[in-house]
Amino acid sequence: MRYSETERIYDELLLTRIQAGDRHAGERLAARWHPRLMRTAYRLLRDEEQARVAVQEAWSGICKGWSRLRNPSRFPAWAYTILHRKCADQISKNQKQRSLHAVAVEDADISVAPRGEDKVTIDQAFDRLSDDHRMAALLYFGEGLTIKEIAEVAGTAIGTAKSRLFHARRQLKAALDDEPNEGET
Repeated sequence: MRYSETERIYDELLLTRIQAGDRHAGERLAARWHPRLMRTAYRLLRDEEQARVAVQEAWSGICKGWSRLRNPSRFPAWAYTILHRKCADQISKNQKQRSLHAVAVEDADISVAPRGEDKVTIDQAFDRLSDDHRMAALLYFGEGLTIKEIAEVAGTAIGTAKSRLFHARRQLKAALDDEPNEGET
């Protein structure tokens, strides 16, 4: 799902109205962005409840800070930055819990039903990416953010974001090319 120029302009208008005190504009912006943030959080955390909590915490930060956002065109990168921090906090917390308990973690069951073999294959390919590469790929391919916005979300230089996306593409292509096609001999 790409983020079109029309959608960007509409979101900027909503944010401008929010900053002018229009509560309904805030509700509309939240309705438009909540599914995107949930999708991204779920893909990063692979746990629906943890994703829900991360998005809820992100929205709390977004709502507290949107009056101070000087440039409404920065909203996508700013919102994903807040979400990224919440997800990173949850990932760190999960890693600490695993190491404290020294429990072998089995692959989690995905509560969203797969849509065919292709979806399973793509999900598995994304699962093999490092956290940084997965985030770059999800924001670029899944959410339509620019390299500059991805760099801003990750708190890195543009060159680093480009490199992460390059490596993610290469790893995804290799993983997907390794999958045998039906009918091949």
